[in-house]
Amino acid sequence: MKHTIASIAAAVAVLSGGAALAEYPEKPVSFIVPWPPGDLEDVLTRMIAEDFQKEYGVAAAVVNKPGGGGGPFPGAIEVATAPADGYTIGSFVIGVPLIGHEIGIPELTPEKFDPLGIFVTYPFVIVAGGNAPYDTIEEMAEHAKSNELALGHFGANLIPTRVTMAYAKAAGFEWGAEAAYPMLDCNTLASGDADVINTTLQLVLPCLDNIKVLASVTGERIPITPDAPTMGELVPALNISLWNGLFVHKDTPQDVRDKIIAVAEKTVMSERAQKLASETGAGVYWVGAAAAAEQIQTDMQTTATIESMLE
Repeated sequence: MKHTIASIAAAVAVLSGGAALAEYPEKPVSFIVPWPPGDLEDVLTRMIAEDFQKEYGVAAAVVNKPGGGGGPFPGAIEVATAPADGYTIGSFVIGVPLIGHEIGIPELTPEKFDPLGIFVTYPFVIVAGGNAPYDTIEEMAEHAKSNELALGHFGANLIPTRVTMAYAKAAGFEWGAEAAYPMLDCNTLASGDADVINTTLQLVLPCLDNIKVLASVTGERIPITPDAPTMGELVPALNISLWNGLFVHKDTPQDVRDKIIAVAEKTVMSERAQKLASETGAGVYWVGAAAAAEQIQTDMQTTATIESMLE
């Protein structure tokens, strides 16, 4: 009997020790980017994934899950429904934590995510074609009062779109039409699919000399386009920036979070990430989990004000 008990105890000890050695990460990790490849969050998240793989010796890859007119929410659902073990990490734009749990998506309700950190502020801009009969956003607003203008955006529920719609209300005009596109770049304007688009400067840099940047949805003017005012300058209630951060399910263990954060913070402060910032006008930095959570609360108040303007 004593021998049997001792054997069981030894087996338990071995099994427990084995479990303790199975430290995160021990299998491939996916970073879910709910947009097509090529924009800032995609490029920077790929840098993070590359460094994660080098640091921990496991495969780490970006998986693009664009949702078209549904914005980033199909990709967010994948993170929300995956096990809370750190092997499925969300690289999410501001709209996911702010409104994802409020727009009737069961998988995202109630709030499912915690921020690990914020790492980029998009140089989000409102842009018209180079042949537009207006040069400033104020002139565009006056033109729109007697001419129908079509707006292209990434999704009706997303913050840049709401800001653009709220500006129309404040400036006293209505968009003649609006539609969501999976990609908003030089081709969107050149094809005539939209008269005005809100997108990131990164996506229209190739044709910057042939378009008109009317305004930016940023806290400060973008150095590359210093003549374009921020939306907050035009209407103080619209003072909000568009950012992207890393998120995990709320049940993810802290030690797992810490390992992801350690790599991500080092990556975004690296020379190659900061070079991307200087080339695109983006803000590339690291804001930790606690400060990121505070930023989300502040932005929730701002978005509530914006929604009240749209009523």
